[in-house]
Amino acid sequence: MLKQKRPVFLNLTQIHLPITALMSIAHRLTGVLLFIVLPFLVYILEQSLQSKVGFASLYDGRDNLLLKIVLVILAWSLLHHLFAGIRYLLLDIDIGIQRQQARNSAWSVTILALIMAIALVWMFL
Repeated sequence: MLKQKRPVFLNLTQIHLPITALMSIAHRLTGVLLFIVLPFLVYILEQSLQSKVGFASLYDGRDNLLLKIVLVILAWSLLHHLFAGIRYLLLDIDIGIQRQQARNSAWSVTILALIMAIALVWMFL
């Protein structure tokens, strides 16, 4: 029995995935990011609740541009993961399963998560 050599296409700049596939990948990545960041968020919560000095030091750090960028990324990750999870639950019960509806819901989740993350960080900082 001969083993057939399958063609390998590794030029990632020419592979065009549909928005539904990109959103699926983003959903997985945001889940991993949230899991990795969770211990740090618990530590920050502990520091803020431990004393007034701890809370004041965290509150004073809110003007840091790098912190704001990290918070936007984390807020987007949380909101994207939430909205995409709701979308996948709806797909599981055959709502929005047609190709165009799936594309529209994928774009809606992506855009809504970004707008909500920016609004959320802007509102609280």
